[in-house]
Amino acid sequence: MSAPSSYSCFHMFLLVVLALFRLCSSNQNSHCNDVERQALLQFKRSLIDESQRLASWVAENKDCCTWVGIACDNSTGHVHRIHLHRLDGHCSMQHYYLTIGEKEALKQMLKGEINRSLLDLKQLKHLDLSCNDFGGIQVPKFIGSFQNLRYLNLSRSNFGGGIPPQLGNLSELHVLCLGSFHDDQFEATSMANMKWLSSLVMLHHLDMSGMDLSQATDWLQVINSLPSLVQLHLSRCELSNLNMYVPSVNLKSLSVLDLSCNYFNSSVSQWIFSVTSLVSLDLTEGYFHGPNPSFRNLTSLELLYVAWNDFMNSSSIFQELSSSNLISLDISYCGISSSVLDSLQNLTNLISLDLSGNQLTKRIPKSLGNFCNVREIDLSFNNFGNISLTYFLESFFECKSPTLESLSLSENYITGIIPHCIGNLSFLRTLRLDENQISGPIPYSIGRLSSLERLNVRYNQLNGSFPNWIGQLSSLEELGIGFNRLDDSLPDSLGQLSKLTYLEFSHNLLTGVVTEAYFIKLVSLKYLKGAANKLILRLQVANWIPPFHLGTLFLRNWVLGHQFQLWLQSQKDLEKLDISNTCISSPMPESFLRSFSRLRYLNMSNNHIQGPLTFSGIPATLEFIGISSNGFWGSLHPFLCSSGVTSMIVLNLGNNNFSGDIPECWEKWPWLEFLNLENNSLSGEIPRTLGSLRNLHHLNMHGNKISGRLHSSLMNLTELDVLQLGRNELNGSIPTWIGTKLTLLRILNLRSNRFDGNIPHELYHSIHIQILDLAHNNLSGNIPRCFNNFSILSGIESKSGDDFAYIGTLAEVSIASDTLVMKGREDTYSNILPLMMLIDLSSNNLTGYIPSELMSLLELTSLNLSRNRLNGSILEKIGNMKELISLDLSVNGLSGELPMSLSYLHFLSSFNVSFNNLRGRIPIGTQLQSFGVSSFFGNKLCGAPLTEANGCEPVEAAAHTIG
Repeated sequence: MSAPSSYSCFHMFLLVVLALFRLCSSNQNSHCNDVERQALLQFKRSLIDESQRLASWVAENKDCCTWVGIACDNSTGHVHRIHLHRLDGHCSMQHYYLTIGEKEALKQMLKGEINRSLLDLKQLKHLDLSCNDFGGIQVPKFIGSFQNLRYLNLSRSNFGGGIPPQLGNLSELHVLCLGSFHDDQFEATSMANMKWLSSLVMLHHLDMSGMDLSQATDWLQVINSLPSLVQLHLSRCELSNLNMYVPSVNLKSLSVLDLSCNYFNSSVSQWIFSVTSLVSLDLTEGYFHGPNPSFRNLTSLELLYVAWNDFMNSSSIFQELSSSNLISLDISYCGISSSVLDSLQNLTNLISLDLSGNQLTKRIPKSLGNFCNVREIDLSFNNFGNISLTYFLESFFECKSPTLESLSLSENYITGIIPHCIGNLSFLRTLRLDENQISGPIPYSIGRLSSLERLNVRYNQLNGSFPNWIGQLSSLEELGIGFNRLDDSLPDSLGQLSKLTYLEFSHNLLTGVVTEAYFIKLVSLKYLKGAANKLILRLQVANWIPPFHLGTLFLRNWVLGHQFQLWLQSQKDLEKLDISNTCISSPMPESFLRSFSRLRYLNMSNNHIQGPLTFSGIPATLEFIGISSNGFWGSLHPFLCSSGVTSMIVLNLGNNNFSGDIPECWEKWPWLEFLNLENNSLSGEIPRTLGSLRNLHHLNMHGNKISGRLHSSLMNLTELDVLQLGRNELNGSIPTWIGTKLTLLRILNLRSNRFDGNIPHELYHSIHIQILDLAHNNLSGNIPRCFNNFSILSGIESKSGDDFAYIGTLAEVSIASDTLVMKGREDTYSNILPLMMLIDLSSNNLTGYIPSELMSLLELTSLNLSRNRLNGSILEKIGNMKELISLDLSVNGLSGELPMSLSYLHFLSSFNVSFNNLRGRIPIGTQLQSFGVSSFFGNKLCGAPLTEANGCEPVEAAAHTIG
């Protein structure tokens, strides 16, 4: 018995030795060989690595298998994997703004070239260079020589040129991602020939999203030759023809098909619905219409995304889908009506349902209560009107255990209150009720939703106190409660929300004192928006350092005190800062702006900050500066010509004490869109280099001492919407190029200058004019007859066009306004500026008749032709201008009778025809009789409100004539 036992022990000993030998051999081989190490080092030398991601790639570290992004085969030691996807793991630009910021994200991108030395990596199986920036270089042809490559991902890396057909040599490839080379969705790499793909018969996953395949007429035939394909992503590929002929569909393994964001504008091709293996189908924004396809054969379908397609508004389609295993359904913006939704009731496996942007106007169907497994419902952007939110929520409580995690009912005009029963949805993570007409207090039952992560009730009519129970929502990450009517003070329990990243309570009626206690545990906070309340920040500790690192801080209208508070400078990650109208009066410390290397938006307007505009250390990233209505003084030259800022879009320096000439260095500000220098003491001529601002939309130099003529270089500003040069000392004639070149103008204000000559008839080319103010100049000649060409004033074009909407946005932050005379009073208009419709030609030397063409400006609200030398009569057609609020024709030589149609102007609140040669009886109408006698002085008029007959014929006779 001893011999076999000895043999067994010896055998075991040999096995252990052999295992150790193999282990040592494996460890020995895990060190990459010198050829491959040198190849990687040469590859690194061709790259630009600003964030030092490849710091471990050094010759001293012999084991390249331990280098970042490198993996080796355990048995051979050969490099088989290069994975250099961007460090933060994301490609989305929106993600950068929300987390690390754009500047840091751009640093993480590898740049440079891809060196041919990689060809020495003979066993390379995996190459991922996605989400970097290779500056538009072409995809290297030599990549097609990696015979063992199974995974290739070059997406979102800014490659240019075409795709080399040599990639067709990668016969072992399983995954190929070439999608979205460019972040700009309007810039795409074109591909006309896809035949090289046919040889990739092992391909399982193909992503070419963002490629321009509009010229690849055989794309479907090529795809059909890939029998192993499981996932196909062709989103945003400029595809337009889906009804191409294929003898038979050879895509029996296809599980995921993404054809979203292509403008097909046709019926849906039936070949899609013969791919019975489909689990996920995305036809979003395909703009497909009938005849309706049949989903009957897609028995494996679980995920269906068909937003922005008309063909889904059919009960028959939903009846076919009712027997499916759908767990996610997006049928948003499909024109679906309420009656169709009852067909959804059998989809009891649904977890996610998006019905937003449809025509659900009458009711929320009871059938939604059948979805006991649903976790996400989006019903936003419908128009439910006076629905009962209580009724809708109670339908879910018929389930024994409602699992709803996300509910969105935004922009549905829902009225009433938020019911207390909402607190019974214990699994709720997202609740969006924003932009409705919900009133009443926020119910305390929401405080029981311990899983709630996102709560958005912005843009409603909620009132009462900001709830103190908010601190109980320990999972809360986003809270949007702004644009309501909440009053009283902020609850100090806010300071307990340690996971909160986004906090917005702007535009409420909050008052009281805020201290450090309100922020004590907000360690995750990135966005704090509390503007337009009446809160006072009163710190108990002078050198307080907040626990958070903000990217956005809006405290407009708070009281921060006279000094620039030190805690602000601790927020070094700030990209947006608004401390306008916060009672700051001390000079700005030189170190203040140096603290914010990422700052893009800065608004310090409407304070009392004194001192010269040095802006020492101004961040080069700034795109928006608003410092209007302060006490800054001195010359603009040091700031404008030496700041080093090249990315500026909005520059608002108005209402300060700047003096001297406007410097000639505007070529340094190539991206500027908004420039406001109004109400300073600037002198000299308008600089010629302003003509280099080809992107300028808004130019305001109103209220200075600028002289000379308008230089012809300004005709290059062809994108101008607003030109405000009123209250200066400009002279000469109004150049004709204002009309012929600046054809996008909405506002032209040259008021109170020294312009002479005629009003150029070429102004009719600026058809979008809404405000034309040429008052108080020395203009002569006739009023041009061509003003009826103004399409907005005449009602031909909508007054609320999107291209002018940004004026309203600028007005919201108090940087877009105009000083106009209306109703006989000079006022500054800002928030309602986009709605103003005005022509003011008063106080000039204009002669001739009032042209009949003016009467076709049916949207005009204010017309002032006073203090000229006009003659002739007031036209009867003036009664067609029913939107008129203010009409001033005083101090002219007008004759004849007041037209009866004036009584049709029911909105008139200011009217003056005094000091003309008018005669006869004042027409009877509610509006005209409401004005004082001063509106009619200096004529031969009679009747109410005048008391003397002045020789008019008897009332009875006049009435008979009128009749």
